[in-house]
Amino acid sequence: MQKQHVSKSGIGESAAGMGEDYPWRFRHKHHGSALLIFSAAQRRETHRLYRLKLEELTKLQNNCTSSITRQKKRLQELALTLKKCKPSLPAEAEGAAQELENQMKERQGLFFDMEAYLPKKNGLYLSLVLGNVNVTLLSKQAKFAYKDEYEKFKLYLTIILILISFTCRFLLNSRVTDATFNFLLVWYYCTLTIRESILINNGSRIKGWWVFHHYVSTFLSGVMLTWPDGLMYQKFRNQFLSFSMYQSFVQFLQYYYQSGCLYRLRALGERHTMDLTVEGFQSWMWRGLTFLLPFLFFGHFWQLFNALTLFNLARDPQCKEWQVSWGPWRGRMGQAQAWPSPSSSHRCLCAASPSSSSSSAISSLP
Repeated sequence: MQKQHVSKSGIGESAAGMGEDYPWRFRHKHHGSALLIFSAAQRRETHRLYRLKLEELTKLQNNCTSSITRQKKRLQELALTLKKCKPSLPAEAEGAAQELENQMKERQGLFFDMEAYLPKKNGLYLSLVLGNVNVTLLSKQAKFAYKDEYEKFKLYLTIILILISFTCRFLLNSRVTDATFNFLLVWYYCTLTIRESILINNGSRIKGWWVFHHYVSTFLSGVMLTWPDGLMYQKFRNQFLSFSMYQSFVQFLQYYYQSGCLYRLRALGERHTMDLTVEGFQSWMWRGLTFLLPFLFFGHFWQLFNALTLFNLARDPQCKEWQVSWGPWRGRMGQAQAWPSPSSSHRCLCAASPSSSSSSAISSLP
């Protein structure tokens, strides 16, 4: 009976323990669900405020863009009027006209900085590649991070191109690996042109010649990619791979020189944070440039040597590829050489006649 009582009391105690613990668990579960409901409502309210601010931002961007467009149009009209009236201005008004021109230039620079943070229409190239997509970054940090990523992309791809060109030149002699290398060049320069167009839309003052030579490099890399394997290709292959390896090495050196110069110029406040190339020259730049100049000049002379090599290959009678030979020029030259002269027509007739073998032998002489 005592054991049975103990067991019953134990069961009762355990049941009582469960009864005491059950409300606490229920209250804890109810409190957690309330927190989840509150946090979900808070997230919805935050998202609603975000959408309202985004609409306000879009309206402000449109207002700023239209206002800047009107101001730039008025500046153009004022500049045209000032240009017409400047020859007839008296001497005492020339100073005021010069001051007005300086103010107009400052205002144009101010508009340029303001437009860097406003959405704008893409150029022809970006419209063809990306479509009508807004690529304008809204903060200085995002702009500088994208520009820094562009420079790192060039550095990493330059190192990869050095390794692949070395492998193709000294380890592997296959048209497949050469095509992979040329395809990488096409992709690399195409990507550079796209990224540079995005940087220009975000206020980067990239010079036209910098972008243009990347377009040309893209086209020439595509020509090398489509060049079929043959005698002419094998004659130029090793020279091209050696030049590509050297050019990537010079780009590696040039990257560190330009990044150092731009860092110092930005610290001095003489360059914009989105600039990529160094324009102008200062005396302190000689220290790094004297080391870099011999490599640059040697690379330019090597390019001239490549041009002479391709010119000699184009004149080779065995050259049939359009990547090297100029088809219309060769066709016209061939027609000019095949046009019979009055003196040679008689020899051709003699060579074609079966009367004697001596006449054909004589006609075959130069």
